[in-house]
Amino acid sequence: MHRPRIISLIASATEIVCALGFEEQLVGRSHECDYPASVARLPVCTAPKFNVEGTSYEIDQRVKAILTDALSVYRVDAELLDRLKPTHIITQSQCEVCAVSLKDVERAVCEMIDSKPVIVSLEPNALSDVWSDITRVGAALGEPERAVDLNAQLQSRIEAIRRRARVIDARPTVAYIEWIEPLMAGGNWMPELVEMAGGVNLFGEAGKHSPWMSWEELVAANPDTIFVSPCGFDIRRTLEEMRVLSDKPEWDRLNAVRSGRVFVADGNQYFNRPGPRLVESLEVLADTLHPEVFRFGHEGTGWVRY
Repeated sequence: MHRPRIISLIASATEIVCALGFEEQLVGRSHECDYPASVARLPVCTAPKFNVEGTSYEIDQRVKAILTDALSVYRVDAELLDRLKPTHIITQSQCEVCAVSLKDVERAVCEMIDSKPVIVSLEPNALSDVWSDITRVGAALGEPERAVDLNAQLQSRIEAIRRRARVIDARPTVAYIEWIEPLMAGGNWMPELVEMAGGVNLFGEAGKHSPWMSWEELVAANPDTIFVSPCGFDIRRTLEEMRVLSDKPEWDRLNAVRSGRVFVADGNQYFNRPGPRLVESLEVLADTLHPEVFRFGHEGTGWVRY
């Protein structure tokens, strides 16, 4: 197989490509691909169609306005893609708010890209799909055994945490919040990770898209732990928005607040990226839910107490 020329149009795929040992073959990336830090050298092939600054409510309104018109929220630079002459373009079809849409990539490939690259489309709905996506990327790039080895390493680390958490008697109820305004709970792989870390997930269903939720539902559930990790937000940006929740009159009466078990985590780097660092995401959850058992050292970088 000829040396591949890879363009990744989603941050999690970039992390998969690098974890499989193909970083040197990357020739382009999306505007959101920022890990490992060395990929910053690559040409940026995408851009958002809206202002990504502002509050979660403002961003939500902009995204909904664009999606109402049946458009992807990102644009792809087809001319740049053509100049980079990729042999492989990796994107996803799971969520058009997370990546350039598959149909946009297919349109660019059909109309403008002379190198006629292979399109590898990932679709991570549940944790098992992440392992399948790693397998898919490894196979497409001609190194299936690398994917087998990487999956074995990642799954071994996950199983070690799950085994330790399984014998813990006290299992706190957990409200995992993926968006602040309007409120959205974590779906897809998040319910699985919460349970693996020794918690009882209250909202969202494994393998299904993240559901909207109401403040009244959160208050009625009165969780032992509230975990806030908005999609695409780092810790600083999330902390700036927490008053949307903490200013509500019922906030101080919630069990999680009264017991000091409200946590803010880096959703941009961890939980919202369906790639190798979902293992670190599980470690963050284990750290916060059962500090008497787990000490992975992510406090301050992966999560903070609110």
